[in-house]
Amino acid sequence: MVAKLTTGFWAITARIILRNRILILLLVAAMTVFLAMQWKNMRFSSSQANLLPDDHPVNIEYQHFLNQFGEEGNAVVFAIRDSALFNPVIFNRWNKLSKQLSAFPEVDFVLSTDNLQELVKDNEKQQFVMKPLITGELKTIKEVDSVTQHLFNNMPFYENLIYNKESKTVRTVMYLDKDIVNTSVRKDFILQDLSHLIKRFENETNLNVHISGMPYVRTMNSQNIIDEIGKFILAALGVTSLIFFFFFRSFRATFISMCVVIIGVMWAFGVLGLLQYEITVLTALIPPLIIVIGIPNCIFLINKYQQEVKKHGNQALSLQRVISKIGNATLMTNITTASGFATFIITDSKLLKEFGIVASINIIGIFVLSLLIIPIVYSFLSLPKTRHLKHLNKRWIDAFVSWMENIVRHKRITVYTVSICLLVISIIGIYQIEISGSPIEDMPKKAEFFKDIRFFEKEFDGIMPVEIVVDTKSPKGVLKPATLKRMDRLGEVIEEIPELSPPLSVVNLVKYSKQAFYNGIPKYYQLPTSQENTFIMDVARKSTDDNNLLKSFVDSTGQIARITTYMQDVKTNRMEDIEARLKENIAKIFPAERYNVYMTGSALIFLKGTKYLVNNLISSLALAIGLIALFMAYLFRSFRMIVISLIPNLLPLIITAGIMGFVGVPIKPSTILVFSIAFGISVDDTIHFLAKYRQELASKKWHIKRSVYAALRETGVSMFYTSIVLFFGFSVFIISNFGGTVALGALVSATLLFAMLANLILLPSLLLSLEKSIANKKTLKEPQIDILPKEEEND
Repeated sequence: MVAKLTTGFWAITARIILRNRILILLLVAAMTVFLAMQWKNMRFSSSQANLLPDDHPVNIEYQHFLNQFGEEGNAVVFAIRDSALFNPVIFNRWNKLSKQLSAFPEVDFVLSTDNLQELVKDNEKQQFVMKPLITGELKTIKEVDSVTQHLFNNMPFYENLIYNKESKTVRTVMYLDKDIVNTSVRKDFILQDLSHLIKRFENETNLNVHISGMPYVRTMNSQNIIDEIGKFILAALGVTSLIFFFFFRSFRATFISMCVVIIGVMWAFGVLGLLQYEITVLTALIPPLIIVIGIPNCIFLINKYQQEVKKHGNQALSLQRVISKIGNATLMTNITTASGFATFIITDSKLLKEFGIVASINIIGIFVLSLLIIPIVYSFLSLPKTRHLKHLNKRWIDAFVSWMENIVRHKRITVYTVSICLLVISIIGIYQIEISGSPIEDMPKKAEFFKDIRFFEKEFDGIMPVEIVVDTKSPKGVLKPATLKRMDRLGEVIEEIPELSPPLSVVNLVKYSKQAFYNGIPKYYQLPTSQENTFIMDVARKSTDDNNLLKSFVDSTGQIARITTYMQDVKTNRMEDIEARLKENIAKIFPAERYNVYMTGSALIFLKGTKYLVNNLISSLALAIGLIALFMAYLFRSFRMIVISLIPNLLPLIITAGIMGFVGVPIKPSTILVFSIAFGISVDDTIHFLAKYRQELASKKWHIKRSVYAALRETGVSMFYTSIVLFFGFSVFIISNFGGTVALGALVSATLLFAMLANLILLPSLLLSLEKSIANKKTLKEPQIDILPKEEEND
């Protein structure tokens, strides 16, 4: 009953589309114009991707920290490692640069050799005062040497903050206004004002300025993403159109298909604007994905149209059959593809949820566009010429299909043996996969800003902030000697870890106060003893400048302090070792009953987010598999058919995971997407094959072998065409500068290639071996719905 209703529905749909061609084209144009008007609402992401949900305990701690001390990643750093810097003219120009930076309203303050303050003791007033390191222009080399030697030898407070004593690298730290760090104002300032200012300095001095810091890195990385969107769209259009033309040898068919996917891309941008979602590294992939996924729809529809024309030459009947016969099959395959993306919606990650929503909406959108535009446009055109139908009789395609049929007929044991061997080897590879939680790993390695990241890791031990928050549970508890000593002990632990920079906290300021108390002698840069503490801290409390410095390290009540360190780009397991070591020492040094101490910072947030993401996406993949299984059960009412349909689609995923383990590609936010995307797409071939097989069973009186071989010959060509388009379409992501995007493209392409072979060889083999009971027609219940209408039986 349902099958008849479905057949009637598609027949009615075909009549509606073909009888209202002009109206439908006008509606498509109006929708395209409407969505194009939403482009103005598109905006590129200004904040760092947070993969954790808002209510996650780690995120809650991070938000508490931000509320207490403000944005921790607001520093942009500039450094020069060149002896020419110490020429008086160039050194003065370097100091002038910091003044120019300070003049921008987007900048909170700048710390540089130009405005360094030395803490000294005023014996008359019995308080500490800040004395400028440089009071005017330096005119001679001797003056520059005097200043720099004093800085390098007598001011340890600024070591690793402003200078590297060993390499003589000098650094300027610019702190952006915390209110603009996560806005587009930051991007405009860095890409325009800051870039021009640094370029002018480099041209005047012939020195290379290294620039880094999370605001700068995020801005340059986002700009790379923006630059790649256009490149991906053009590459996807170019590759798919060439392959399409190679198969069909028709400029007309190629042009129509390109128009369909271009409108689909316009809709994709429009949906992003309509929903007011930010363009991130994930949503930037959607437009080229729509091209790659949309072209197979065009292939199935145009191929069917040309087959019908070749059979009877009746254009009206051909177009009606394209809609009524291919429409349902294409809808089902697009629904399964959209389901693969829609599973991301169940994750608590905003980044993935938005990606899943936009991708699944636009996959259904490209199906609607294909189904409406292709038949309508062809209805206005003349019938395809004989030369346009030649591709239907290509010998090499016939040879390929014959080769597959021969394997299925005579080498099924070999097919199973190879499949089991690949499964075992792949499982071994899976155990070698690592998880990567580095926000830097996927960044373009050849970009100048990435090279500067490595420079700062070498010179100043990293740029990714790690914060340790110490709550003493009592007002003014931070400056108590016991607390300072505990913080200093933890600082020593941090300094022993080579991947972390020396910590910066109130302890450094107290040590500096003692040094100042003893007339700036460097050996006194240490915590006061119990006897010294009373009068040194008494002097410190009278010093207003000292109190201003305290604001960066201690909250207004004196109860909570921060210890800031910076981490290098390290592997996830090493990052976890570092975290475990710090937590172990925190537990030993700070008794839980007296202190509440926790770790936070963007580096740790990304690590936790990646692990959370992996767990969520395993769940979403399981959901996708479950949905497809239910879908197959609904269609075929047979548990055996569920098993048969899932095996050829799960095996390629396992093989890809095994390859990742063997070649060292880690599980990370970009590569974990591979499995849900590839599964959702690859199952389309299974549906097309099983739909044709189900129809052949009915027409060939439930003769399994004849039905399998007929289905293989009928669907093999289209499956081959679409798989090749998808393979090369996803391969365009390999041209990306981002390691994660490259891995995504390569892995999805490889998985889809494996899936094509599995669906063309393993799937028919399984049907012949496992579905013998279907020969008894009475054992198979009538399916709830036919993917292809039964009138196909008479073709």
